[in-house]
Amino acid sequence: MAHQDTCDYTIGFESDDVMFLAWKSGARIEAANARAAVEAVNDLAAGSRYPLLVTMAETAHLSRAARDVFVEPCAASRIALLGNNPVDRMLADYQLAVQEPPCPTRFFTSETDAIAWLRNPSEGGQQEGQEDHTVSGGRAAP
Repeated sequence: MAHQDTCDYTIGFESDDVMFLAWKSGARIEAANARAAVEAVNDLAAGSRYPLLVTMAETAHLSRAARDVFVEPCAASRIALLGNNPVDRMLADYQLAVQEPPCPTRFFTSETDAIAWLRNPSEGGQQEGQEDHTVSGGRAAP
């Protein structure tokens, strides 16, 4: 698994067909590090588009400016947001409610379910560990 570790996140390939972006616990996501993450996704994708698993477990803050960055086009073809507590769910719910995601996006509490959905989005049935927050859009961003 190839990956790049930065101060706020780790990025790489979960497998040949799924990219991951894992925000570190306690990270404050502002416009600058959000932009760096989007650019890292684009650089790693090298002109291709991939499903993207975004681990946001226990991030401390997501600014309005960062949310604006995440609706811009990038190399993600669809996004699974992975969290593990009510704060993660609240951040994801808020993001999905106030700004239309640029590509199909779902919140999950199970990494296995998230990756399964990323690999086969036609399996739309709700499973344990999957929140019902599917939203489709026309562009892609983490």
